[in-house]
Amino acid sequence: MKNHDIVEKNIGLMIVLIVVAISFGALVEIVPQFFLKETTAPVEGLKPLTAVQLEGRDIYIREGCHVCHTQMVRPLRAEVERYGHYSVAGESVYEHPFLWGSKRTGPDLARVGQRYSDEWHKAHLFNPRNVVPNSNMPAFPWLYDHKLNGKYTGEKMAALRKVGVPYTDADIAGAADAVRGVTEMDALVAYLQQLGTLLTYKR
Repeated sequence: MKNHDIVEKNIGLMIVLIVVAISFGALVEIVPQFFLKETTAPVEGLKPLTAVQLEGRDIYIREGCHVCHTQMVRPLRAEVERYGHYSVAGESVYEHPFLWGSKRTGPDLARVGQRYSDEWHKAHLFNPRNVVPNSNMPAFPWLYDHKLNGKYTGEKMAALRKVGVPYTDADIAGAADAVRGVTEMDALVAYLQQLGTLLTYKR
């Protein structure tokens, strides 16, 4: 009881002990995740994004798509019935940064790949009301007007390789040519079409 009195009456000591307790708990929870195969090994068939898909991902982030659309299906019956197989860590080992989350102004896009045609996505991005009349999503018509030049694509790949994404020298060398002249619309659609296609939910 006396020791408790000392801690409870000394706010500085209490703060230090709280920080120690939280830090210890966090380490116990987080550190093992770096050594578990299921959180560090890529799922079967996972490949790094192509140069065009990588640029599309950057456009996705630049335009704020990740603010309204999460990419994380939680392991709940209602979610897997609607979106598909729940998300697993092995799908995202090449993702930097992760685009997980739980805020959904719009539908989760973790499993949107191949659900719609390229033409549907382009029409939807140009003006969402053309395909979803009650949509409150903004339009992105300028994506048709801007083309990629590939100036920094190889540098992005080289940077990602340093953090474990297995890009080859050939991937990096050919990146600029692969994206040069591609519209931002086509790049964004290429990125969307590969999302979540490696795992399927069996009803």
